[in-house]
Amino acid sequence: MTDQPTPAPSGSPELWSSVDALWTWLDGNRPHGGREGLLLRMLKLSEEVGEVAEAVIGATGQNPRKGVTHTWEDVQGELCDVVITALVALRTLTPDTREVFARHLARVTERSLGTATPGSV
Repeated sequence: MTDQPTPAPSGSPELWSSVDALWTWLDGNRPHGGREGLLLRMLKLSEEVGEVAEAVIGATGQNPRKGVTHTWEDVQGELCDVVITALVALRTLTPDTREVFARHLARVTERSLGTATPGSV
């Protein structure tokens, strides 16, 4: 048991409330504003993707000097960090994050699978 709140199910209103809350917190605590702050928020994605790569390398033991340093659960967590960071970055660009994401997901799903996602805008 942890004192951590139960995570919001994907696609739920709680997910989007969490994204808004994280954006508000980050926006209130950012050391750089304006265009520089915006660019740094987008660059944060590269950092998180790098952490996915580090975890995969660690989970597979690809660095002979270090050996196995991560688990596949670590990789899952890092992938979640990428998704969260991307959604917060999207929220930085538009307050209509949920609608923009839903429309784009519907387009990608239609293009790839020939069907729209359930509940798409």
